[in-house]
Amino acid sequence: MIPVQPGPQDAPDTMPRGLPGAVPGAGPTPDPPRYAPEWLRLREGADAAARARELLDPLRAHLAALPERAGGPVVHDLGCGTGSMGRWLAPLLDGAQHWVLHDRDPYLLHFAAAAAPSRAADGSRVTVETRRGEIARLTPDALAGASLVTASALLDVLTAREVRALAAACAGAGCAALLTLSVAGRVDLAPAHPLDAGITDAFNGHQRRSGLLGPDATGAAADAFAEHGATVRAHPSPWRLGPDDAELTAQWLRGWVGAAVEQRPALREPAERYLAERLAACAEGRLRVVVHHDDLLVLCRPTGGTS
Repeated sequence: MIPVQPGPQDAPDTMPRGLPGAVPGAGPTPDPPRYAPEWLRLREGADAAARARELLDPLRAHLAALPERAGGPVVHDLGCGTGSMGRWLAPLLDGAQHWVLHDRDPYLLHFAAAAAPSRAADGSRVTVETRRGEIARLTPDALAGASLVTASALLDVLTAREVRALAAACAGAGCAALLTLSVAGRVDLAPAHPLDAGITDAFNGHQRRSGLLGPDATGAAADAFAEHGATVRAHPSPWRLGPDDAELTAQWLRGWVGAAVEQRPALREPAERYLAERLAACAEGRLRVVVHHDDLLVLCRPTGGTS
């Protein structure tokens, strides 16, 4: 599973020196990701509320038009984490479904399988299997027979080459894709603060480190799929955080500011004051945050892989 915003990566147990600590394993670093279940738990409700339900009707229509198969459509959830995408989507679709949960972390795969939904919207059976592996090495063969590929907060932590490979794999399998919660590079905070823009800019730079797409991911993915003749629809999917989301907001703030300081060390002293002010406002119920993301629905040309 991959983060929408400062995320649960395999990280030191503290934020950069001088900034308040975050949940262990939830601080942004350039290391390969491993995601803390605590962070995934915190964000699951906000993710579910943010995902663009406007894309579900065209997805349902696409799935309904596929040839019938025993067990229903096969859904591959990439970077599944603890399985929140399946818990959100499976109960919103009618009919039997078989989910294949992919992640590199066996610990998270265990969580995902144990908490997987068992019933679809109409009460039909939902079955699950898990596969451990590197999402960046996905091939069309791995998606053979897939009806749909899903992912949350995945595209922005891939490189352009990896996104092109994902598009090629989906196109080769002839399956649809619902790719949600990619960072858009914009954050709105109220009340406003003079340092908001500087922190946002530094964080966006951190998201693009080592060739990762970060806020450019949605456009790059749309272009990559379009090159294969796919129909691509995009829709905003912002987190809207208020007083009822104080725990998530505080953790997100620590990661967001910490990543900005890591990217631009000259921000450290003003960022410490900024974070303290923002955390105080959050604790007092005065802070509102909109973290902008985008969702993509991709309808690839069918091949023999979906029959």
